[in-house]
Amino acid sequence: MKGANGKPPQIVGRDEEKDYVIRRQFMFRLNAFFFAAFVLFGILIVRLAVLQFVEGPTLKAQREWQGTSKVAIPPFRGDILDSDKKPIAFSTSTQTLTYTVQDERKPEIAIEMSKKLAEVFARLTDKDDPEGKLTAEEIQKKMDLNFRTNTISVPRKIKSDLNNKEIAYFLENKEQFKGVDIVEENVRNYDSDKVAVHLVGYFRSYRTPPETLTKYNAIKEITDPTEKYSPEETVGYDGLEYLYQEQLRGKNGVKTFPVDRLQRIIGPPEVEAPTRGNDLVLTINRSVQLTAQKAMTEQIDKLRHSTTKPENAGNKAKIGFAVAMEVDTGKVVAMASMPDYDPNQWKDGTPSKEELFYFTRNGTIRSVSPPYATDKEQTKHTPSLVYLGSTQKPLSILIGLNEGLFSATEEYHDVGYYKFGSTGSERTIRNASNKANGYINASEAIAHSSNAFMSAMVGERLLKKYGKDAVGVWDKYMKEFGLGVSTESGLLGEQKGVEDYTHDAKESSNISALVGSSFGQLGKYTTLQLAQYASMLANKGKRMKPQFVNEILDPSGNVVQSYKPEVLNQVTFPDSYWNTIYKGMAKVSVQGFEGVSYSFLRKTGTSQQTVAGGVKVENSVFIAFAPADKPKLAVAIVIPEGGYGGWGAAPVARQIFDAYDQAVGLNGVPKKASTHP
Repeated sequence: MKGANGKPPQIVGRDEEKDYVIRRQFMFRLNAFFFAAFVLFGILIVRLAVLQFVEGPTLKAQREWQGTSKVAIPPFRGDILDSDKKPIAFSTSTQTLTYTVQDERKPEIAIEMSKKLAEVFARLTDKDDPEGKLTAEEIQKKMDLNFRTNTISVPRKIKSDLNNKEIAYFLENKEQFKGVDIVEENVRNYDSDKVAVHLVGYFRSYRTPPETLTKYNAIKEITDPTEKYSPEETVGYDGLEYLYQEQLRGKNGVKTFPVDRLQRIIGPPEVEAPTRGNDLVLTINRSVQLTAQKAMTEQIDKLRHSTTKPENAGNKAKIGFAVAMEVDTGKVVAMASMPDYDPNQWKDGTPSKEELFYFTRNGTIRSVSPPYATDKEQTKHTPSLVYLGSTQKPLSILIGLNEGLFSATEEYHDVGYYKFGSTGSERTIRNASNKANGYINASEAIAHSSNAFMSAMVGERLLKKYGKDAVGVWDKYMKEFGLGVSTESGLLGEQKGVEDYTHDAKESSNISALVGSSFGQLGKYTTLQLAQYASMLANKGKRMKPQFVNEILDPSGNVVQSYKPEVLNQVTFPDSYWNTIYKGMAKVSVQGFEGVSYSFLRKTGTSQQTVAGGVKVENSVFIAFAPADKPKLAVAIVIPEGGYGGWGAAPVARQIFDAYDQAVGLNGVPKKASTHP
């Protein structure tokens, strides 16, 4: 059909409707798009707000943690000085080569570096240092490529004590040794004279400290890099090195590395230098200490080879111990435990000689056995903890007087022995050589060292007064005089002694325990306890805390801590009681003090102990203090299996008194300038 003009008519309505539908769909889609974009944009805005204001601080901290890695730099350890401020233990600097792993995914980089380092060491290490020529395999082991010990950012110690040629080469060719660094470390050194090594202690690696070193168990939990110990660090393992570890160590420095998310170092570090530790100024007088060590060593040898019968102890005497303590201050001026050892053996953190095991334990404060090859042989010999023997007797007399068991003038008929126990099962206590002393009083009982007097007048009468409580009364006196309790020295492993009288009372009888105790055969104590006891006799009842440190100095030499005498406890007796024992101690027969220029009071002891096989051995024990009228120094000597106390131990004490008189002065004025023996 055609229109008026001859053309087909157009269908207008249908096309417009179609266009309209298309436009509507387009607008709907456009609006949906804008709406979706708006919603997404709104979500993004909200999320950004949450990130900024809610999660921002956490994410910032996380980003910063991932951006740096902090490595502790061990501090320079403080020195240990003698009383004249001369070094006994001191630290020196050494240059150490370290390597930081560059990429844990590419161990071949580290392996190739180990070969380069080995080649340099082979060329430049000193000829007299064969252990310094590390192989590539040894270097790879030190690199810890399996990360068993450290994370990737912690530098590995490869070699210490670099020589000048090695240092110069690595500094000049630094670009060829990526990850290699040279750092300054400190090495602990000890005086070649081996001054008081048992008291000072020694160094070992911190990596695996024994559980007995309790302070290091707590330190393991520290995460702060300024306080945390490095596994490569060396620390005090005994003596004052351990006791004053925190003061001596100082404070870590920190090396902060920029790292990526995988803890790979991506830039140079920032370094905060460590703080040097404080110095200890000891009470130990070098001259007196070295005299004690030398005198003890020579005396042990003399006892083994002397042709004089009372002086010859056979070949059994091997160890000996001496402590010299100032009476009014508690300052320990000498502490010798012989034989001793060279603490420089531990410079690298590992002992080099297994036989040193026998000599590292301080026998003045704990039980130490002489060096024998087998446990079976050990049981045949006496360790350092011995019975007091007759050195007990001054205290026994004080107890008897204070308890009213007898008066100072009351006499006892000493026939050379004392018997106790029921008929048919009697036990006999004899004096040395069965000597009968006749009628003697308390002072004379000390002078003649009468076992019979002590047994009858102290042991038996104390039991009659207190009955079943008598052993407890005795124990109370012992502890008041520091026997059976800690000296409070603070030293690692100090023992309180062994109170065999309590065991004997249970297994045998109260009379047996009290009689044996009265003349010193049922209480084993350390030499330091014996010195504390001797000083207590000298100062009339004040138990002084042993002092080993005069003062602590900061790196600039300023005093940060000083020490004052400390009285642990005090007993009060009338002067007449003290004078009674002094009168007896002044008359004790003793060897080695001929021609002394000072007065002194003393008591010898020959304690007996039963070893394997039922054999009885005799220990040489001696205590003394001088001058007699105003005591300044107390000395205790113990030589296990050394025979008679007057012959075996006393001569060592004489040399210590003489050395102190020269260096310090028994009257407060040195006789002459201190010199090394």
